[in-house]
Amino acid sequence: MGDELDFLSFSGSRTLCDVLEEMRKCHQTYNFGYLPSLIEEAQHMGNRMEAALGTKGDIEYRTRKLNDLKKEIKQLRTELVNLKTITENSDD
Repeated sequence: MGDELDFLSFSGSRTLCDVLEEMRKCHQTYNFGYLPSLIEEAQHMGNRMEAALGTKGDIEYRTRKLNDLKKEIKQLRTELVNLKTITENSDD
C-alpha cells in the first residue's frame, strides 16, 4: 500500500522523470492498471513545459522589441533637439 500512497499523493514536486519512472515500474511489474493516468500526467507536464517555453520566447522577443523602441525614441529625441537648435539658429 505504501507505493500506492506515493502514486496517489501527486505532490507539486513530482517531476516528469518521476512519472516516467512510475511507467517503467508498470512495465517491470506488468501492472498496467494505472498506466493511462501516468500517460495523461506526463502529457499534462509536457504541455505545461511547452507553454512555458513559448511564454519565455515571447518575453524575450518583447524585451528585444522594447529595447529597440527605446533606442528609436532616444534617437528621435536627439534628432528633435538638433532640429530645434537648427530652427532657432536660422531664426536669428
